[in-house]
Amino acid sequence: MMEFSKVFLALPSLMALALVLPSLAQNSGQDYLNAHNTARAAVGVGSMIWDNNVAAFAQNYANQHIGDCNLVHSGGPYGENLAMSTGDLSGTDAVRMWVDEKANYDYASNTCAQGKVCGHYTQVVWRNSVRLGCAKVRCSNGGTFIGCNYDPPGNFVGQKPY
Repeated sequence: MMEFSKVFLALPSLMALALVLPSLAQNSGQDYLNAHNTARAAVGVGSMIWDNNVAAFAQNYANQHIGDCNLVHSGGPYGENLAMSTGDLSGTDAVRMWVDEKANYDYASNTCAQGKVCGHYTQVVWRNSVRLGCAKVRCSNGGTFIGCNYDPPGNFVGQKPY
């Protein structure tokens, strides 16, 4: 993969540059926040806010996985969703994967479909989680590690997310 500066110099026009920059911008705090808040609004849950302290925790933990890209939860004080890819993955793509678990979640029974996962989705829409911080690193193996942390945490057994 070429370094961004080399790509920039190789681009023949501003139009080509405009096609490259949006994909690079998919990892800002606002991108993560917008993706979360869209999912939350769909079920009538209030918006989250970006929290720099929570984001610093997420970045510190993501940095610890640059060498392996392993999906191991931090065990920290926050709720946590993790995603990885063998290639590049945007923050909005990670949130979309978590939100897609909605199809596996039955609100009436507050359960996941048998053999399916839905806890990432329920953390995204957990009503009491109001502060968000996320981070992304490109791993030394070429993969991507993304973590989002939620304060206060959610997914308490027996409680519905909203």
